[in-house]
This record gives sequence, C-alpha cells and structure tokens, in this order.
Amino acid sequence: MMCFSGITDIPCRYIAQETDSVVMTVAFRLAPEHPFPIPVMDCCTAIMHFLKNAEEYGVDPHRIVLHGQSSGGTFAAAVSEYLAGRKDLPKLGGQVLIYPGLQAVDLNLPSYQQNHSVPFLFKKHALMLATLLLTGKEINVEGVMKNAHLPEHVWMKYRKWVNPDDIPERFKGRGYVPMDRPPFHQELYEIIKEATNPMFSPLLAEDDVIRQLPKTFLLTCEYDIFRDDGLLFKKRLEDNGVPVTWYHIKDGFHANLFGLGRWPLEYPGTKLHCQHIYNFINSI
Repeated sequence: MMCFSGITDIPCRYIAQETDSVVMTVAFRLAPEHPFPIPVMDCCTAIMHFLKNAEEYGVDPHRIVLHGQSSGGTFAAAVSEYLAGRKDLPKLGGQVLIYPGLQAVDLNLPSYQQNHSVPFLFKKHALMLATLLLTGKEINVEGVMKNAHLPEHVWMKYRKWVNPDDIPERFKGRGYVPMDRPPFHQELYEIIKEATNPMFSPLLAEDDVIRQLPKTFLLTCEYDIFRDDGLLFKKRLEDNGVPVTWYHIKDGFHANLFGLGRWPLEYPGTKLHCQHIYNFINSI
C-alpha cells in the first residue's frame, strides 16, 4: 500500500491494521516552492522504487495498491496512469481514490454548481489551491471559475470526456443550470495551460492509458464539488473495461473521512464507510 497526500498517521494505522498491509507514505515536495509536476513526479519516483524493491519490505509486488484522499486521490490516479503499460515494473494491484479532483476543464459541472459553498471545500478555495500547485503562484481564479481559461478547440477536444450530459440525471436534482462560456481569456490560458496535462487532470488521459489501469475503488460524496469528476472517471473506467467498485456517500461531503480515529471529529458512519475500502484492499 502506498499512500499520498490527504492521508495522515491515524488513517494509515487503521489501514495497516484492518488489511494486514505494509503501508508507506510519500513525503513529496510541496508547492508553491515546488510546483507541478514536481510533487507528482516525486510520487512516481517513490512508487517505482517501491515496486522494484517490494520484496525487501516483505511485500508481494503484484499486490501493491495506491491510496489517496482529495488531492492525494488525484496524485494516485496520475501515478497509476504514468505507470500504465510499463513492462519493466510489476503491474499495480489496485488504486483507491477517495473524492479526488480529476479535471480542470469544466468547473461548472452540476456538483460544482450545487456545492460551491459547502464546507469543507469551497469551490473558489479549491481552485486557488489547484492553481497554486500548478503555477507556484497565486492568481485571480475568477476567470477559471467561469470556464474562461480554455480556447474553444481545447474545450471541444475534451468535451467527449467532460460533459454534464454524462452525469446521471438523479445527480442534477438539487439544481443545475447549463452555463454559456464567457469570452476566452488568452492571458489566463497561457498561465495555466498545463491544467489539461493528464498528470494534473487524470480524467483527460487517452483511452489506451485508461484501459491499462488497475482495478479501482472510487468513493464520491454527494455534497462535494468533486463528485462529478468521480462520476465521469467511473464512466471512463467502465467504458474501457476497468473493474470499478464505486461507493457513494449520500449525505457525505469533502473530507468526510478525515476525522477517522479523531474523536470528536469523527462523523457517524465513518468507520462503516472505511470498511468498504478495507474490503476492497483485502480483495487484491
């Protein structure tokens, strides 16, 4: 088991205990001093080393699972794609993606509209953090929030994978208004054009990469801006024949599992939700 950001000491201990796993976490370098792609590549370097030397840690190299919450889920997905098809390394046993952000194309999907002001992850704050990781500096994200950051040809290129029409109607019940895109902001695009790099937006990887990904556990929460990123990634995995175990917390929100083992921060049902993760890991 390799864990990326969003996973702290106590959840790692629970994973180790409940799955009888060796758990390793990655201390990657942080933005803004070390912006994208440095943190993700640090994770790639760590997992490649671990895959090559797993037996020295008493680990079956064919049963290694990547795990991450929030941005850690993004990193885990990106690393899985980076390793897809590598013939010189053992194939990953699985990946566990807990409410990950997976795309920076359409920031007005239904979940982004419905949950833009839901704690603990406000839409504007999430985009400020994402652009800080991407560029290493603070920028005005108002244009990004309105989808003014991509030219028409780039928008259309990824519309086949990032499209509200592919979100099941039951997830639009709390409100969704299709929005016209504002005028394209060329200067903003030049600053954040790497936002469509699949290492930053794993949902945008090509089909030949997606179909080589390991079996996946994907957790989404109803009251989370990233919910629809997860739903669209689930569809892409299924369309490409990748086994997916999807678990949706109907009353959940971003960071729902953060309080595990931290009374009184632990929410009712947290241990039950986590048991589904443990069951998936134990199935590898």
